[in-house]
Amino acid sequence: MTSQPAAPANPWRALWALCIGFFMILVDSTIVSVAIRDIMSDLNADINAVIWVTSAYLLAYVVPLLITGRLGDKYGPKRVYMVGLVVFTVSSLWCGLTDSVEMLIVARVVQGLGAAAMTPQTMAVITRIFPPDRRGAAMGMWGAVAGIATLVGPILGGLLVDGFGWEWIFFINVPVGLIALVMAWRLVPRLETHPHSFDWLGVVLSACGLFLLVYGIQQAHGVEWGALIGPITVPFVIGGGIVFLIAFVLWQRFTRAEVLVPLSLFKDRNFSLAAIAMTTVGFGVTSMAFPIMLWAQTVLGYTPTQSALLLAPMAILSGALAPFVGRLVDHGSPRVLAGIGLGSFSAALFWLGAILDSGTSLWAVIPPVLLLGVANGFMWAPISSTATRNLPLHYAGAGSGVYNTVRQVGAVLGSAAIAVAMESRLEANIGSSSGMAGGAGAGAEAGAESGAGAAGGMSGGLPDSIASGFAHAMGQSLWVPAALVLIGFVAVLFFERPKARVRD
Repeated sequence: MTSQPAAPANPWRALWALCIGFFMILVDSTIVSVAIRDIMSDLNADINAVIWVTSAYLLAYVVPLLITGRLGDKYGPKRVYMVGLVVFTVSSLWCGLTDSVEMLIVARVVQGLGAAAMTPQTMAVITRIFPPDRRGAAMGMWGAVAGIATLVGPILGGLLVDGFGWEWIFFINVPVGLIALVMAWRLVPRLETHPHSFDWLGVVLSACGLFLLVYGIQQAHGVEWGALIGPITVPFVIGGGIVFLIAFVLWQRFTRAEVLVPLSLFKDRNFSLAAIAMTTVGFGVTSMAFPIMLWAQTVLGYTPTQSALLLAPMAILSGALAPFVGRLVDHGSPRVLAGIGLGSFSAALFWLGAILDSGTSLWAVIPPVLLLGVANGFMWAPISSTATRNLPLHYAGAGSGVYNTVRQVGAVLGSAAIAVAMESRLEANIGSSSGMAGGAGAGAEAGAESGAGAAGGMSGGLPDSIASGFAHAMGQSLWVPAALVLIGFVAVLFFERPKARVRD
């Protein structure tokens, strides 16, 4: 173990510096959805090519997370975070300057790699610079950033696209990235490193497994679970990913070398339960916005920006509650706090699913949206803090990598599942008319991009003959994430109080 400067006397300044970069990369996961129509028009691209602008970013973001978490342990989280931030910022400029969709996709891959380097380090630094009895409040801040960023993306994207053009959803990252880089350099401490050997076979097995699994899930809906490349089908690709991941787990279990993911992490009951819960949170947060946005744009005729503003009360309430909940986490019961969050999340989605119709008023939508704000305020900090509190500090990077990986895999699953749910409910509710709505609602990766097309072509909303059926289909599809979040709710009910201990 190498000697490095100790944690700062005021770790909150370091946390603020990290949160700027973390906020930026999470916003970029959702901001592109409202610019799809403009990108298609400006770069003369078809929908399948533009889908990859988002899919390529998610693939490059998810696949390396286990590896980059371990790199933070080996080389220091500050160093890996700053390298990732430089890569992310430069590739953002590249994204805005591209003049073809192919180059935009390549630039988004590089951007995703930068984000993958940054994400585990934020959580690992929190774990290492805050003592256990103050970590809950810090995770509250981190959780507020995570929750709000996913909601701000569509709103900010709509404003930038409407006011300046799609390029600015990427150009905006350049000054923000430079500010984040200076703050990280000055305020984030250099922490001790651990001389790990690197498990190269584990790297290959995990990367291949995650790539095949995520790629198969992303493409499944678009090809109706059929052939992807020649005779290679979606089930074959997903099955191959599962085989690689099983081989990875077996290698981690039986190798005598130092492993990439210590399976002893999962001996900690709270870490395992938190991983399950966070998978369902990633699923729910990613999937819930698509039906709501499509309902607002296609049935009510809202613009993308107006539709995104429907979720503004959730973001405001979530941001107000998260620091308060974070302080409670240090002394309260994590199962109660996380249970309130996940229970509220599921209830709000069931509620919204039941009320969406062609004549639903804004005032009817606000109460369940506010309940979603309560959910976001209560679920992030208790789950995140409980996941990492009992872990040894030399496993901070590995634990953060696993935790963020399951969250992102849950997000990809949610994106694919909600597309299937919307398609099936459209067919059930409006039958043969779904061709028209399907153009708006059946697009790949959950249809956010096709929703933009619907809003552009039908600014006054759908004809009355199918508007109600379309609205009901969007509402019923919300019951899929609502049901899955219940699994996370049950998991957090089995949290045990974190072990009381002194500074690690």
